[in-house]
Amino acid sequence: MSNSDLADALLQACQQRGIMLATAESCTGGMIVAALTDIAGSSTVVDRGFIAYSNDAKTEMLGVSAATLDAHGAVSRETAIEMAQGALTRSRAGLTLAVTGIAGPGGGSTEKPVGLVWFGVALSGRPVVSECQLFSNRGRDFIRRETVRHALELGLRALAADQAAGAGP
Repeated sequence: MSNSDLADALLQACQQRGIMLATAESCTGGMIVAALTDIAGSSTVVDRGFIAYSNDAKTEMLGVSAATLDAHGAVSRETAIEMAQGALTRSRAGLTLAVTGIAGPGGGSTEKPVGLVWFGVALSGRPVVSECQLFSNRGRDFIRRETVRHALELGLRALAADQAAGAGP
C-alpha cells in the first residue's frame, strides 16, 4: 500500500470513529501531516501538525521534559511517548502520531545509528504505545518516507486494536 493509500485509510478510519488526528514530528519535518493533508477533505479529520525539530521546540510545543531529553536524548522511547502525549493534550485530536529519529546522512552513532526512529501513538483514554524501527540506511529520503509509512500503519493498527477491544464503532 502506498503512503497516499495509507493516509487515506487512516483519515477514513478516524472519520468513522469521529475523532481528529494530530502529528508530532521531528525527523520527518511535517511529512506525515503533509501526506494526510494532500487528500481532499482531510480538514474534517486533521487537527494540526506539530513540527518539533529542536529540543527547545519539543519542550515548548509538546511539553517534553528537559529531564527526559537530558537523560535519554531526543531520539528515544521516552521522548516519543512524551511527544505523542503532549500532542494529545495540546490539540483536539483523539489520535496522535509522534516520530523522532536520525534520518542522516550524519548524526548517527554506535548507540543510535542513522535510520533509528522511535514512534509514539497516543489514543485518547489509552496508554501511549511506542515502537522503534531501524530503517536501512539507504539515504535520508528513504528513511523519512519509510518513517511516514510506518507511522500511518501504526495509526491504523491502534484504531483497529481499539475497535477490536470494543471501544467504539
